[in-house]
Order: sequence, then structure tokens, then C-alpha cells
Amino acid sequence: MNPFTLVRLPTLDAARERVSAEPQRRTFRAGGIDLLDRMKEGLDAPDELIELHAIAGEHGARMRGIAATEDGGWRIGALVTLGQLAGYDDLPPAYGAIKDAAGNAATPSIRNGATVGGNLLQRPRCWYFRHSDLLCLKKGGYECLAVSGDNRFNAILGGGPSFIVHPSSLGSAVVALDAKVTIAGESGLRTIPADQLFAPPTVDPTREHTLAPGEVLVSVDLPPALPGQRSAYHFAKEKQSQDWPLAEASVRCTVEGGVIQDLRVALGHVAPIPWRSKEAEDVLEGAAPSAEVFAKAAQAALSVAEPLEGNAYKVPLAQGVLRYALHFATSTPLPA
Repeated sequence: MNPFTLVRLPTLDAARERVSAEPQRRTFRAGGIDLLDRMKEGLDAPDELIELHAIAGEHGARMRGIAATEDGGWRIGALVTLGQLAGYDDLPPAYGAIKDAAGNAATPSIRNGATVGGNLLQRPRCWYFRHSDLLCLKKGGYECLAVSGDNRFNAILGGGPSFIVHPSSLGSAVVALDAKVTIAGESGLRTIPADQLFAPPTVDPTREHTLAPGEVLVSVDLPPALPGQRSAYHFAKEKQSQDWPLAEASVRCTVEGGVIQDLRVALGHVAPIPWRSKEAEDVLEGAAPSAEVFAKAAQAALSVAEPLEGNAYKVPLAQGVLRYALHFATSTPLPA
């Protein structure tokens, strides 16, 4: 790892402006879990790390807090750790998908350091990208090496020209919950739908998000829960802990008059971005919950899959994960 300087600045504007001036040499540090991994692996070599935890005042408080908003929604600061989010008992069960996603990420020690913002913005774990001696498409090369290599963990949906899977454990949950994210930039704060934070490889195969150099993710903003809202998250891993999922599913819905309504379905770790499945939503909206309709929805969700040579197993796996999430979301009793 190259030597670096840790810089602590008291305001968000000062931190943002310092990185914006020389983004090739400077970067933000939050939990630092993925960043330090990449620095150890020789993928990144910044001269300065700008410590976001040093930011004080209103912006600092917003980035570190979890709080109800005036409109009835909830705001989760980007510097909140996954462990804090998973253990925050005041967040209503309607948002259970994001708490479960946070609580099942990595290991307890990592969850106590990794932040919400860092989790959403972390870089891919594809071993061709992580290998310091290989020049893949994501690092400015000419091709995605996974296409003709070992691609068992790569994308089956939305792949091309890069076939990474987005590594965020929170990604599918924030998309399914119809969240927004607030970003600090040159013109102040702006808020966008969470699914616009993620950039598919057709936009730029070297990037996974839409933040401009020097922009900072400030918070995740959950909308007011719908009457009777339910949500669920489920995953499958090769190992029970200290591993990334092979497939994830997050679901938000209501069940009114015996039928499913207000549905959003998102899949994770099967595409280069958290993947919203409108195919599954079209099957489920207005249908009565049943094993048969869940199986039909899962089949529809993966009907557009284009697996590579080594990862076709992800198709039935993702279908099973989605069926489980749908069963849980529609059968869990609402709290009194």
C-alpha cells in the first residue's frame, strides 16, 4: 500500500471542494472497508483520504443519524453503520427489507465499521477486476475477462459489455422500497430516486454510480410507508458468513382485499445494478398470494436472463430466493 495522508475537515463543503480539486489524488473515506482493500490490492493509490466522519454541524449530524422526517418517511445517514441500521428498533417493520439486508451483510465486525453510503458505492468484487495484474474492461481494458473466463459469480441479467454484479447488500432493498438518495455537490443538495444512483455498464463500463467527482452521498431517504406496507429481503450465499450473496431479492407490497398491490421487486447480485423486475411485478399486481403465482412471477423475473457458461445455476437460485421473499412479505402478520 502506498503512503497516504488522512485529512480531517470540519465542513462538508470543505471536504467536497478538496476532493473536487484533484479527484485523481484524493478520495473520501467513510468506513473504509472496501477502499482500504483496494489500496492493499494496488487498485487505488490516493495521496489523501478525506475523513467524512470529521464533518460537523448540520450536515455531519444528518450523515450520522437515523430519523423520522416531517412527511412521515425516514432518513438514514450515509455514515450510519450497517450494524447500527440492523439494530435500530425504532424503524417501522414496513421497512424491514433494508434492516434485514444490513443485518445479513458480511460479518458483525465488518457491519460495525461499514457504512450505508460505502455499501451502496463499493466497487465490484469480480476477481478479474480485483487482480492487480489483469487489465479488464472495468479498469480501462478492451474486454470483460469474465466472458471467456471463470464467470460463475457474474451477471445473468443486464450484463454487457461488463458482466460484474453490483456488490451492495442494500441496493436491492433501497430500490424495492422506492427510496431516494440525497447528494451534496457543487450546487448544494439534490435528491434523486435511488435507482438513478446506479450506472449500468452501457453508460460507462468503468463506473458503477452516477456521482460526479467530489460529490458526496449524504443520506438514503425512505418515503412514507403505505397503509399496510410490508417488505422482505432474502438471499442465498455459498457460505453462511463472510461472503457475498449469489442472489438476493427484496420486495415491497401491500395486501388489500386478499390481493397484492403497490408492488416493487428488486433483485441483487445477479446484474451490474440492483435489478428492478417489472416482469415479476406485472404478474403479481392484483393477484392473490399463492405458491403458484409466486412461481409464475419468479419465472417471469428470470425470463430475460442471459447466463454465461458458468453461471446458469443462478437462474433457478434467484427464482427460489424471490419466491421465499414473496412468501415472507405476504404472510408475515403486521404488528398490532
